[in-house]
Amino acid sequence: MAANTKESNQPNPEQAGALARLRELTDLLNRASRAYYAQDTEIMSNLEYDALYDQLQALEEETGIVLADSPTVNVGYASVDELPKEAHERPMLSLDKTKDREALRDWLGDQKGLLSWKLDGLTVVLTYQDGRLEKAVTRGNGQVGEVITPNARVFRNLPVSIPFRGRLILRGEAIIRYSDFDRINEKLEEEAAAKGIMADVRYKNPRNLCSGSVRQLNNEITAARNVRFYAFALVEAGDTDFANSRQKQMEFLTGQGFETVEYRPVTAANLLEEISYFEDRIRTYDIPSDGLVLLMDDIAYGESLGTTAKFPRNAIAFKWADEQQETTLSYIEWSASRTGLINPVAVFEPVELEGTTVKRASVHNVSIVKALQLGKGDRIRVYKANMIIPQISENLTRSGNIEIPETCPVCGGRTEIRRDNDTEALFCLNPDCAAKKLKAFSLFVSRNAMNIEGLSEMTLEKFIAAGYIHDFADIYHLDRYREQIEQMEGFGKRSYEKLADSIERSRQTTLARVLYAIGIPGVGEANARVISAYFHNDLQAVLAATPEELSEIEGIGPVLAGAIADRLSDPAGRANLEKLMQELSAAAPETDETPRIFEGKTFVITGKVHRFDNRDALKEYIIKRGGKAAGSVSARTDYLINNDVNSNSAKNKKARQLGIPVLSEEDFLRLAGED
Repeated sequence: MAANTKESNQPNPEQAGALARLRELTDLLNRASRAYYAQDTEIMSNLEYDALYDQLQALEEETGIVLADSPTVNVGYASVDELPKEAHERPMLSLDKTKDREALRDWLGDQKGLLSWKLDGLTVVLTYQDGRLEKAVTRGNGQVGEVITPNARVFRNLPVSIPFRGRLILRGEAIIRYSDFDRINEKLEEEAAAKGIMADVRYKNPRNLCSGSVRQLNNEITAARNVRFYAFALVEAGDTDFANSRQKQMEFLTGQGFETVEYRPVTAANLLEEISYFEDRIRTYDIPSDGLVLLMDDIAYGESLGTTAKFPRNAIAFKWADEQQETTLSYIEWSASRTGLINPVAVFEPVELEGTTVKRASVHNVSIVKALQLGKGDRIRVYKANMIIPQISENLTRSGNIEIPETCPVCGGRTEIRRDNDTEALFCLNPDCAAKKLKAFSLFVSRNAMNIEGLSEMTLEKFIAAGYIHDFADIYHLDRYREQIEQMEGFGKRSYEKLADSIERSRQTTLARVLYAIGIPGVGEANARVISAYFHNDLQAVLAATPEELSEIEGIGPVLAGAIADRLSDPAGRANLEKLMQELSAAAPETDETPRIFEGKTFVITGKVHRFDNRDALKEYIIKRGGKAAGSVSARTDYLINNDVNSNSAKNKKARQLGIPVLSEEDFLRLAGED
């Protein structure tokens, strides 16, 4: 499908619909594959997958576009010893910049322009030859860049095959979205905590992470980082007619399957209004941006202006003028994290910045506290970096009276200042610090445990870091910090009241829920119920149980019994549990007359359910009738429940190998005598 005519510049509605469907199918099929191979579950049947796969393949043939992450291609991973250098055919100049909106309007004059995001990532030049990605080179110093072609092939949204035939060169920005940046950092912290590593493992910002990801020697790492590419300029496309319009070029790139940077056509008359549009969006925009770019739409006129030694004259960057306010530093709050890192946070008298009230700003590390010579009562200037992140720009009085704490604000354990690459950071040395046990608190408040709504991991981390929560019982005394919680970002009076109501409701519970909630190794929901019932819902009897007594319970082997006894006999853990029980009313479960028809039977559930609200509801149904619900198929499994009984999922295959019956929900309900 050639694309060298004027008509091909802008996708018609039918083409636009095909491109949207192509991206939708690629994403859907990849999610289905991840669920099937990595999570051992199914979000669609094999029949549905094959049908959608055929649709995608047909669309790729029709449009000539194949995305890098399409399931129809296997780009493969590659590694190199070093990244080769290459000179750009056309030098890449920087942009002149202004923070003055009126100056920007004067610059545009009577010309039409395109106003777009100035993305904050790594600029990359792509070359396609006869529809195939031939080369990708970073901006480098503007004259010479690094060849990263294998890495570009695994950019999440980049087409590796396009309909245009001939030589096509374009420029764009490789970025990592804020949501992916946060996910990567959370995973790093979890891995560090699991290994007992006490260090600041978080990446500082998406731009640095993206730069490192794009310039990897092994593109498998690049692929895992979800790097995306947004085109912002067409450099060469044969003799294609663009009617002397940059906007037509952008529309052409969209038609080739590229995602372009968001742009808005402007004139001097509507420029300020369109700047306000971007200004409103940046607060919630998931793609890192550090300003805007204004480009003249008239290609010939813009190029006739030439360049200076440093800048082209047909484009200019607009940087947000940072609104600064002067205020008084009240104190430094030291916030502990799950890796042991203790971050300084400046708390100051509230000021209005970019339309919101701000009273806190991260100071990042001890080195910055010292460099700014921060002290209680100092007069400081604060601003929002890129209109989003509160920062201290200047300390006017520099008293330097802040003392670095020698004990952790969460656990009271000893702290230590560590130096890494000339940066000093503070760490808690206590391996049992509550801040390092975020996952334990997250399990405790989960739906099948104490069922406390409003305590997400993020909220728990804030409360732990602020010193509000040290052990499980502290959750029932958050009213001590009501005023501070209501003033937290994302909270308010109504949010606090909803949380308080949920905490109060959770006081009425069962011993089984408590045993599951406190995270005893090997004790899931089913085992917690069995243990509770065996000891007639008597906590003291459970605490006094020996490994021999515990191993007499059906399903509790000697190894698990020993682990449970060790955990319950630990003095600190035992004290915390008894302290917790003073906050709770653990009533015995209501007498259940449901026949225990599945006594001694073990079920595994996979795939979607239709007759029950969700898989947890089906598990509850099984357990209530005496059965067990396991997570994986083994020789001890009696039945596998999967509505797609004929699928070739891993669990179905294993069940067939072991001679285990595979039941649909209808089969299961017939077995239960209800259908």
